[in-house]
Amino acid sequence: MRHTPSGPSLPSPNRRSLLRGIGGAAVLAGAGIPLLSACGGSAGSGDPKTVTLGSNASDAVPKKAFAEIYTAYKKKSGITVDVNTKDHNTFQEQINSYLQGTPDDVFNWFAGYRMQFFAAKKLATPIDDVWQTIGGNFPDAMKSLSKGEDGKYYFVPLYTYPWAIFYRKSVFRQHGYEIPTTWDKFVALCKQMKKDGLIPLAFGDKDAWPALGTFDQINFRTNGYDFHVQLMAGKASWTDAKVRKAFDHWAEILPYHQDGAIGRTWQDAAQALVSKKAGMYLLGSFVAQQFTDKADLDDLDFFAFPEMDPSFGQDTVEAPTDGFMVSKAPKNHAGVVKLLEFLGTPEAEQIYLTSDPSMVAASSKADTSSYTALQKKAYDMISGAKHLTQYMDRDSRPDFTSTVMQPAMQTFIRDPKGVDTLLSSIERQKKSIFASA
Repeated sequence: MRHTPSGPSLPSPNRRSLLRGIGGAAVLAGAGIPLLSACGGSAGSGDPKTVTLGSNASDAVPKKAFAEIYTAYKKKSGITVDVNTKDHNTFQEQINSYLQGTPDDVFNWFAGYRMQFFAAKKLATPIDDVWQTIGGNFPDAMKSLSKGEDGKYYFVPLYTYPWAIFYRKSVFRQHGYEIPTTWDKFVALCKQMKKDGLIPLAFGDKDAWPALGTFDQINFRTNGYDFHVQLMAGKASWTDAKVRKAFDHWAEILPYHQDGAIGRTWQDAAQALVSKKAGMYLLGSFVAQQFTDKADLDDLDFFAFPEMDPSFGQDTVEAPTDGFMVSKAPKNHAGVVKLLEFLGTPEAEQIYLTSDPSMVAASSKADTSSYTALQKKAYDMISGAKHLTQYMDRDSRPDFTSTVMQPAMQTFIRDPKGVDTLLSSIERQKKSIFASA
């Protein structure tokens, strides 16, 4: 999936290129091909006035936004950020060998499991000292996202965006629909929309990742954040009755999804919402980039996925988060600490968002005065969450999600009655993949 930011839209990151990762990288590392290297082929000279930074921000908009942060930081501190930008896909595919070689001092990466993976491999440096300074800038959920399994901090978040159910305000007004806050009300609304001649849920899974987001929502609403995290990390079983219950819920609303989803891209599915043929669409807020007419965009709104179990409520929000990590042996540790303390400020986020207004700041102290109504609502949803998840192929091993889960979800969409056999197959493959280092 490629969402190049265009027009007055909310978060539209290059999702498919973001999520290629560890599986292919491990092959490269095993073959001893450290193709991705640090600035000048080493992790910096140890110059106290320079910090080297490996960047995956090869697209024009984020590249410019990051550059402006580093320019501002140099003016403020006198320290130069020597940026080593690589093609986004290349960076993800070669990250493992890069970090095992001679990486830059700091590098762009993602919160959650994919951060924890490298922390556990001792390929990243703990930054608890940085968080002593910046901790007050972030909500508890964002702090949790930034910690490794050992409880230490390894990540400084910069921006994020939520997944939610999007709809047209005018359509809801026209039909007198109310926002469903519980599963029963949501199912009832789907049924009513179908009676009213609407497609209740726009859906396109041609690229195989959107269905992962649907499962995430249903699973953490049904079984809670803790179980969801355990399942994503390979520590819970896919044959657990809890997982079957989540798929049963999904099967209940599958008839209300747009037909032919496997052959439709997410962009084409979004057009059903733009044209008011569909009543709702579960996706990341980058869906707004498809609303190129301002009047249509102003009519777009969203609500949190409904409660399915009162004990879990709506306390978890899926909010993929990007930021920074420190390599295993930075040459300029003191300079790294100073840089990350700056990157963890609302000031740095504001500089970024000025050039790339499609994102939402990770800090709870960010200046939201220039946000659009959708951005403000996205920010409030994320900052008010008790738990944040990162999306299945960031919260789990990318090789598992790409080779097992994506085809499995499409199999389920085609034949929801074969779920038991499917879950047994997923569990067998999971055990094999997670057993490999």
